[in-house]
Amino acid sequence: MPTKSSVIDAFTKAHPQARFLDVLLPDLAATLRGKRLRIDALGSVYTGGFRLPGSMFALDVRGNTIEATGLGFDDGDADRPCLPVEGSLVDVPWMSEGVAQIQVSMTEPDGLPFFGDPRHVLARVVEHLAALGFTPMVALEIEFYVVDGRRTEHGGIRPGRLTGDAPEQPGKQVNSMARIEELSPILAEISRACEIQSVPATSTLAESGPGQYEVNLRHVADACLACDHVIRLRRIVQGVFLKHGLRATFMAKPYAEQPGSGTHIHVSLLRPDASNAFASESLEPNELLRHAIGGLARSMADSMLLFAPTVNSYKRIRPECYVPVAPTWGLNNRGVALRIPADSAQNRRVEHRVAGADVNPYLLTAAVLAGIHHGITERLEPGPPVSGNAYGDDTVLLPSSWERAVSGFEDSAFVAKYLGSNFQRLFATTRRAEFRAFSNQISSLEYDWYLGTG
Repeated sequence: MPTKSSVIDAFTKAHPQARFLDVLLPDLAATLRGKRLRIDALGSVYTGGFRLPGSMFALDVRGNTIEATGLGFDDGDADRPCLPVEGSLVDVPWMSEGVAQIQVSMTEPDGLPFFGDPRHVLARVVEHLAALGFTPMVALEIEFYVVDGRRTEHGGIRPGRLTGDAPEQPGKQVNSMARIEELSPILAEISRACEIQSVPATSTLAESGPGQYEVNLRHVADACLACDHVIRLRRIVQGVFLKHGLRATFMAKPYAEQPGSGTHIHVSLLRPDASNAFASESLEPNELLRHAIGGLARSMADSMLLFAPTVNSYKRIRPECYVPVAPTWGLNNRGVALRIPADSAQNRRVEHRVAGADVNPYLLTAAVLAGIHHGITERLEPGPPVSGNAYGDDTVLLPSSWERAVSGFEDSAFVAKYLGSNFQRLFATTRRAEFRAFSNQISSLEYDWYLGTG
């Protein structure tokens, strides 16, 4: 493994134009917090000299500290060391000011992982699978909308377009190559930035919403690295579109009457000899995969707050919108929550299709891997697969409101076991406070509907 000094020397020699360093710490919502430093501070970052307060993990999406977490004034808003994530020192090519970036994770002063950092939460779950002799192989798919950088007269949004000369595409137009061509210069710049930052993007496609796109990432045998790639990709996408006067949003449901945006995760397990433990010649799951699906189905409701963390998340959850509303599974069926894609025997895997685009990738992956471990160790059975329309079975529905989701999360023995009771309380406290603050607002729509009643 390269030494810290050799990494720094190699980077500064390869990027002599670098003048600034963005130090990035993803919070509970995967919003990037941190500081911009001069590039000569790089050595101090690698030796533990960079610190941020633990309250970075007690923030709502507006950046307000939720004091009920105990990480604000009760903790003295104390700083904690933040150490570099291996391989995350990269150039930021869409910025012309000579900017580099590095991702960090938070530790306690004694060097132990800080309980509130989602990257550490995921790492602990991976250790559970390692104890069984398995390494997760993980790939994620992320959807987003491109919108105009300016809000409408009434505060709404509209699809963003690079040029007014491109013809409007009527209807949903999923997989439309014309829509790819319309944004071709920007998509090409995103692809180049991904190459520079070692983000393994494999494909981009036009989704069914107006200005909606999806980027697929190549699978890697390192769950934390797979999520690091998502963090980098989201910054690349937002940064490059912003450079061109447009805005990319990872809201789960930006338009009321259009499809929502999701994050799908594909997982298989590798044995020590690197063979796929889920492999089977038949599309039907082998015993291990069957138990994994059983655990994912059984734990799905308890984990819903992680998959749908904002008020807007629950507006995405509607039947027959390619958003699962029940813990169903099936073979080559995009309507179910847990899909076994039609692929070769050695690529056999499960695709988890529940989470929105607003999910924290570390927490999504932690919940999915925990569900797999739970199913394997308890030998849980998933029941029969769903064929055809997956929305016809409403015997067991997932939480479709934040009230039910946060209550289920708070009371879950599964969450406490795998994610830790301290993290369980932290996440539930921040979500409940944010939901209540949002619910206390009076919208213009309420005046439109109710001002004249009575």
